Amino acid sequence: MRLLFLSPYVPSLIRVRPYNFVRALSRRGNQVTLLALQPPGDAAEALSELQTLCEMVEVVPHPRLQTLINGLQALPSSMPLQAAYSRSTALAARARRLAAQARYDAVHIEHLRGAVLAEALPHLPAVFDSVDSISLLFSKVLQDAPSLKSRLMAWLDLGRTRRFEGALTQRFDQVTVTSDADRRALIELGCDDARVTVIPNGVDLDYFSPLPTPRDPLRIVFTGKMSYHANVAAAEDLVNAIMPRVWAEMPNVHLDIVGKDPSPTVQAFSERPQVTVTGFVLDMRPYLARAAIAVSPVRYGVGIQNKVLEAMAMRTPVVCSPQACSALQARHGDELLVGETPEAIARHLLDLLRSPQQRERLGESGRRYVETHHSWDSAAAALERLYQAAINRRQQTAASQVMTLGERRG
Repeated sequence: MRLLFLSPYVPSLIRVRPYNFVRALSRRGNQVTLLALQPPGDAAEALSELQTLCEMVEVVPHPRLQTLINGLQALPSSMPLQAAYSRSTALAARARRLAAQARYDAVHIEHLRGAVLAEALPHLPAVFDSVDSISLLFSKVLQDAPSLKSRLMAWLDLGRTRRFEGALTQRFDQVTVTSDADRRALIELGCDDARVTVIPNGVDLDYFSPLPTPRDPLRIVFTGKMSYHANVAAAEDLVNAIMPRVWAEMPNVHLDIVGKDPSPTVQAFSERPQVTVTGFVLDMRPYLARAAIAVSPVRYGVGIQNKVLEAMAMRTPVVCSPQACSALQARHGDELLVGETPEAIARHLLDLLRSPQQRERLGESGRRYVETHHSWDSAAAALERLYQAAINRRQQTAASQVMTLGERRG
């Protein structure tokens, strides 16, 4: 197929889902044109690789001033602020020119922030990758977010986001999400259940593969973007409620908090001698490879936690909260360990730290799990089926309209 892939940011190893969709679709023989915004702070570090994979790559800068104007204009409207953020007349004009120059079979639109980008191409069969239900996320943020700012933003945008997400299948031919919980949330909001499909995230099993690095038997790692409110809350719970229970019995255990843009709260944890806060790292894999255990104690979240899949792929045993693995088929005790309370998570960590054999067994079974259930190639194959379903739906609609017109003339 010839596909136009619209993204509100440049796909990368951090924007893992669109990045791997583009890679897998291209490797399967599809001709992909990537048209992406480059919002403030987007380094576009994977741009050179994307250019080798795609038929064409076009990047449109999205200045900070424009994002502020978009937000102010959206405030009195019914448009969610997340969706309004990416309005770009420059990208819309470029999309129309591309569509006039080449015949695309379908358009792929990424994330709620990218939803408005498809307004310039109403004639193309459209698949919208919602990724998660942002309404479901906002409802959880209101309950559990650590900061007042995060809760206020969720409160401000929740109602309009619910209305917008409830109409997704009126706007797009097919919609996809990462988990059953997100699918149910969209259907409850009003989406057509026959046109909302779960496509789980995959793992790049070649990239995230075990390294010949000796593991530190007294090192635990927590990974993620450390400015994201859910990760900030998890880091707070980890350092303040979980690790003190571990340190009480094993004071030499070290915690690495690895990820870009740590908030001031997270940065402050580095003042403790048993905690390292790295900030941005070029490569997450060495930190996963040398840790005895990866931990993910998220309080709330939606969709699939990539940090869990990546650790499992590296054969690093995982201890997590139920929220961190709710979208996975992984089994407690077989592929990972799940604790519902800080006490339970700390006990799992202590048990693993004291048992190299259990760590080895859990790491091996975790790797087998992701090999079986989380291939990006199978995710791309599922996307291709949705593109074809979108094409068929447009053709059926056109045929029905022709028939109706003929009946009226007759």
